[in-house]
Amino acid sequence: MRNIWTIAKREYKQYFNSPIAYIVAFMLLVVLGIFFALNIVYFTRNAMATYGSTPDAGIVTGPFAFMLVLSLPALTMRLLADEQRMGTMELLLTAPLRDWELVVGKWLGSFLFILTVIAVTWIFPIILNNLVVPGIDQGILISAYLGIILVSAAFLGIGVGISAMFSSQIAAFFATLVTFIVLWWMIGFPADVLPVGADVFRYLDMKAHFYNSLNVGVINLADLVYYLSLTALGLFTGSAFIEARRWR
Repeated sequence: MRNIWTIAKREYKQYFNSPIAYIVAFMLLVVLGIFFALNIVYFTRNAMATYGSTPDAGIVTGPFAFMLVLSLPALTMRLLADEQRMGTMELLLTAPLRDWELVVGKWLGSFLFILTVIAVTWIFPIILNNLVVPGIDQGILISAYLGIILVSAAFLGIGVGISAMFSSQIAAFFATLVTFIVLWWMIGFPADVLPVGADVFRYLDMKAHFYNSLNVGVINLADLVYYLSLTALGLFTGSAFIEARRWR
């Protein structure tokens, strides 16, 4: 665990020295702020049309999950690909460090950074809670943010695994982005057209596990297992590629 924590701290600090990390965090918060303001204006001006209904945490976490698909590849593309490009991977492989510790440490560093961004976004539910009487549904708030954390963990795990396959950050970025788009938007399409195996594609649909349950206050064991399994699969893939590189 000491090796993992050492790598995680190094990666976490390195994000604050990277302009890309600041750009990603800034864009996430700005776009979220715009969506939040537009929703507040809409519900205020259309109180009669919405029969007095009030917004919940979903007006923040809904667009947040969407933006993670597009932004997290920029955070994971350099994690292992950059080590290979700069030639420092060989030094890491000769250190008293297991392959999985390297991969998990890299993932944990990026996860801690996105958790920091997630913590900052709590300002929006706090503001919303003060605007809505008697306050927003705390169950939906907790469930939705748990969903955001799980989605982030899964995306970062997959991103680390893909980063281990490449020595180019650009190649890692586009491969990760395509994978995220397939998992989030495209993999669920066959469920609507195939007469056989529809349940399999429906289960693999990443956004359905978030928008249909966690984002509306429903916490199912199947959803938790799904995201944790994706995270573990990504970390296993990264470890396997690092081990294969060790024996070349």
